[in-house]
Amino acid sequence: MNRLATVSPNGRSLAPVNTATPASLVLLTDPHSPSAEAYRSLAANLQFAYADRQLQTIGITSAAQGEGKSTTVANLAVALAQTGRRVIVIDADLRRPGQHALFGLNRDEGLSNVLKNEDTELPLQETVAAGVRVLTSGPLPANPLEALASRRFDQTLALVRAQADFVLVDTPPAGALADVAVVAPRLEGMLLVVSAGKTKRDLARRAREQLERVNANLLGVVLTDVRADEKLYRY
Repeated sequence: MNRLATVSPNGRSLAPVNTATPASLVLLTDPHSPSAEAYRSLAANLQFAYADRQLQTIGITSAAQGEGKSTTVANLAVALAQTGRRVIVIDADLRRPGQHALFGLNRDEGLSNVLKNEDTELPLQETVAAGVRVLTSGPLPANPLEALASRRFDQTLALVRAQADFVLVDTPPAGALADVAVVAPRLEGMLLVVSAGKTKRDLARRAREQLERVNANLLGVVLTDVRADEKLYRY
């Protein structure tokens, strides 16, 4: 199994990183599957439906944990990169981060480290997906809400925007936590992930209302765990 060591901005070598393609990245492991096609459709909708508006920073949240938001972020990033876009993923779920696991990276240094200092170098990590880099969560901070509400988070967004065509931000669930309320207004759009047959209607409504209260630009809803008829994808 291939492994590499990622070097942080301060020159210190981080832990070895697995370069095998994680199974969760269906656009790489199963590119002809219905799931892969759904992510491509989502990427196309974001690029063309909002072609007349500035839409560079997009947050992805969910009503609750376990509804597929982090997997959606990772695969959407790959889908956008496959169209020739430079994509950076920020794992801003500083309570239960998942991007490092989905891409097979370490999180020794990441967003939480950046929010504590004034460095202009970001510990971005290359991934097995060409065109996709990730700013992992870093070590979990004592107060995630305070860290995300800081002025430094705005500065970090500015630094990332300068290096990417699309910035996807994995945020905590909106139905139960206030973290997303301080992140969403600083982004140009938000997607709400709900799981078919799993997400409770009142929790999904609460998540939507939470985004509306802070005047977030809700772009739409992504429905996960849908049972598709495989025959529809045969030619």
